[in-house]
Amino acid sequence: MSEPLVERMRGFGETIFAEMSALAVRTGAINLGQGFPDEDGPRAMLDAAVEAVRSGANQYPPGPGLPELREAVAAQRLGRYGLSYDPATEVFVTVGATEGVAASMLALAEPGDEVVVFEPYYDSYAATIALAGAVRRPVTLRPDGGRFTFDPDELRAAVTSRTRVILVNSPHNPSGTVFTRAELESIAAVCREHDLIAVTDEVYEYLTFDDAEHVPLASLDGMRERTVSVSSAGKTFSVTGWKTGWVTAPAPLIRAVQTVKQFLTYAVSAPYQRAAAYALGNEVPWVEELRKSLQAKRDRLVTGLEAAGFAAYRPQGTYFVQADIRPLGFTDGMELVRELPGRAGVVAIPTQVFYDHPEAGAHFLRFAFCKRDDVIDEAVERLARLR
Repeated sequence: MSEPLVERMRGFGETIFAEMSALAVRTGAINLGQGFPDEDGPRAMLDAAVEAVRSGANQYPPGPGLPELREAVAAQRLGRYGLSYDPATEVFVTVGATEGVAASMLALAEPGDEVVVFEPYYDSYAATIALAGAVRRPVTLRPDGGRFTFDPDELRAAVTSRTRVILVNSPHNPSGTVFTRAELESIAAVCREHDLIAVTDEVYEYLTFDDAEHVPLASLDGMRERTVSVSSAGKTFSVTGWKTGWVTAPAPLIRAVQTVKQFLTYAVSAPYQRAAAYALGNEVPWVEELRKSLQAKRDRLVTGLEAAGFAAYRPQGTYFVQADIRPLGFTDGMELVRELPGRAGVVAIPTQVFYDHPEAGAHFLRFAFCKRDDVIDEAVERLARLR
């Protein structure tokens, strides 16, 4: 029998996250690879989910999402960013942000269309662009002044007559960069000039550090009408397993995304929707404490990595630190992560898997710091063995 998998997906096997997490389990290594917290979200939110189950919210909710969650999302976008969306027609609930991005790609990119994406990119982006039959046009983020950024000229050069969508992730996984207003203005200018749609992944919108500010691309002049914004409860409230996300956009774009999404999963868990609606309205102070805690954990991990001999980039947001392995005498991150459990009892993610041009990220590993302090301390103590 010939290969049954469709051609456009043959380059995608098991995700690197599944592979590395299985390696951690198999070897008993500390898992600083996959980005899930060690601790749960606010107790009252968890209780709201339990109460929703016990009170009978266990059948199909409305396909577009529960009205209470859509209203809570609209209130959050207005209150935090001054962006007004009609909860009835401009907010749509998805099975996490991953489905929100996937449904957007499938709805908005035709076969042969080009999608500009910043590399390194979250791995599902490449897969969903391929599922749409579209073509990736990567723009590389490179270290500059202690953070990763892009060259606006390279962005403009990546756009052709076939470009349809720009996919923007900020705060950015895996680099930890939070795009500045000036960087976003350069993206917006390209979108306006070439009549492009922007799809923005903003799942780490609350998790920024120091003086970094998350600015939604949709808030810039001329961008609300051409931007599909995606976010979720998972990272904000430390419930990554709930897979409860949402999309905000003008009604025509929402209708396009809904047309696809309804045939993927139709509806999203009703109890988790109720709990997420409660959290958006009541647990932002808890999130602020989470942000402060993560900033301290970031500093703890960066200090430990530097002491172990890595050159670490201090992220402006997200859960992740990029660490350069070259000061330790290594050059191939993929090779090193497969040796790390045996050498140091730690699992990380090789950043090169997030590039179309893997040589640009071959010397970086991604470490997650959304873990307990004692886990971080034990991990960096083990990593010091590499010296």
